[in-house]
Amino acid sequence: MQFFSKATAAAILLLIAGCGSESSKTDKNNKNMTQDAHSFAGTSTARVVSEHLLIRTNFEARVLEGVASMEISNPDLADSVFLDIRNLKIQSVENKEGEALDYSIGPEMEFVGQPLKINIENKETENIVIRYQTKPDAAALQWLEPGLTAGKKQPMLFTQGQAILSRTWFPCQDSPGIRFRWSADVEVPAGMRAVMSAEKQSSAGNIFHFEMSKEVPAYLVALAVGNLKFKEINDRCGVYAEPEMLDKSAWEFADVGKMLSAAEELYGPYRWGRYDLLVLPPSFPFGGMENPCLTFATPTILAGDRSLVSLVAHELAHSWSGNLVTNATWDDFWLNEGFTVYFERRIMEVLEGKEYADMLAVIGWGDLQNTLQDLGPDSPDTRLKLDLKGRDADDGMTDIAYEKGYRLLCLLEEKAGRPAWDAFLKKYFADHAFSSVTTEKFIEYLDKNLLKANNIKATDLQLNDWIYKPGLPAGIRVPESARFRRAEALAASSLMGELPGFPEVKDWSSHEWLHYLRMLEGKADSKILQQLDKRFAFDKSRNSEILFQWLYISLKAGYQPALETTENFLIHTGRRKFVLPLYKELCKTVTGKDLAIRIFSSASSGYHPVTRQSVEKELGLSNPAIH
Repeated sequence: MQFFSKATAAAILLLIAGCGSESSKTDKNNKNMTQDAHSFAGTSTARVVSEHLLIRTNFEARVLEGVASMEISNPDLADSVFLDIRNLKIQSVENKEGEALDYSIGPEMEFVGQPLKINIENKETENIVIRYQTKPDAAALQWLEPGLTAGKKQPMLFTQGQAILSRTWFPCQDSPGIRFRWSADVEVPAGMRAVMSAEKQSSAGNIFHFEMSKEVPAYLVALAVGNLKFKEINDRCGVYAEPEMLDKSAWEFADVGKMLSAAEELYGPYRWGRYDLLVLPPSFPFGGMENPCLTFATPTILAGDRSLVSLVAHELAHSWSGNLVTNATWDDFWLNEGFTVYFERRIMEVLEGKEYADMLAVIGWGDLQNTLQDLGPDSPDTRLKLDLKGRDADDGMTDIAYEKGYRLLCLLEEKAGRPAWDAFLKKYFADHAFSSVTTEKFIEYLDKNLLKANNIKATDLQLNDWIYKPGLPAGIRVPESARFRRAEALAASSLMGELPGFPEVKDWSSHEWLHYLRMLEGKADSKILQQLDKRFAFDKSRNSEILFQWLYISLKAGYQPALETTENFLIHTGRRKFVLPLYKELCKTVTGKDLAIRIFSSASSGYHPVTRQSVEKELGLSNPAIH
């Protein structure tokens, strides 16, 4: 059966050309887009303002067969439009009347892919239709065999577009500085369900329809297909998961409605309609991905005690910082993540109290110190404003953006006072809604709307040092946690052979356990670890954060009994935050590297390309840039 006729594609072009949008900023913002080193779209002024995708999922061939129908805004009457593609097979390019358009595909650029140049008529609006097919190894797509899902009966597919991988599954202008409306019709095998990061959805048989009327960057267009069911949490929130994971997931996320209310009270209305979550198999490479309306989440946060749900607060906070107001380029990534970490901890402070938020801040500080040590305090990659030209945009996604950015915002709060700072943030999100912002634009806005209004000098803040210089400015205040002092005292005693008893730790949160184990890192020997493991059975922990930290300190100490658990963990977990440090630690000895390569050969089929390529690079197995 032929998939989607030309007439159908043309009809949908007429439909999307008339679609409304909540924001009228698109043409202005896209026309004035800051040049993005990771996108070819800046080569001309013609911009995609809406895109409809007709997609057929072919699980046997592991490809998507697609038709991308685009409305192009061309107020400057450019004679061509440039799109980003990477590892895509372009079959034809036509106008809405079905007439062929001249096009060319430029040479491959490492990390970035290829420019798709389409010659268009010199008029203000143009419509183009592109027939294409993905490759089986498209970097944004993970095709899972049934055995890698919870149900073990049906396969699954999901996408991961951030940072510059959306171009591997549909042609687009793949820059965070270019926003567009989109819609999609997705055909899936019988008995399966498609979900996307869209406001509206409907279905007819095995074809699912989605609409997003608000402008978003390409990296926030997301798709998943599988044996998925839905359970409502409240009138605005719910969870999708495989049937085997649904009740467990819904229980874990029971407080998401409270998080949403707390977020709105802090920084203004939630602008995306519903907030739902999708729990994916363990191969999902990140803790969560903030796709609008539908956060993609790892099952590693399902601890059974709601102890790791601050990650949900983080992804929810992205609905303001990242999705509503977006970094204009990946050099400005801290504007997404530093703000979101700050917002996440404010949400958790409302729900759990200041002591809880303080624990999160101390853990984040430890992550920042580790990153500074790994990169080197003088590395240019420890600046907030990055320069990633000629490199993979993924290289900038470190704890520098998250935790150094967070510490700068804490300083701004301290200097201005919380009431003034909160009023500023609320205004910032409102004034820049559905737009993309550079670091320089933010500094200008900050100076006008906060610093001058509160008689604060940028020089007193060392603002230039924070943003444009490596490392951390002198005199930074180190966060503290009252609840961690007990954990630190018990860790010191443990290193002297006096292990804590159950009564001393019975009320500990997962964060206190995590801090305790970090205090032992690189100091505890195998004898102490053996005694601790016997007493607390860390190697059987259901909490992924605690289990990872236990395995990490065990590898550092050469604690051999942890190797079997490490191998099992690496085979069944694809979250890069956990996987990559364990492989790195294994590789510090020749025998350990041999073991790491053997484990990877068994585990790699269950890793998303993002994780797989990072591990391949660490093990020296390939050049991930060519995939």
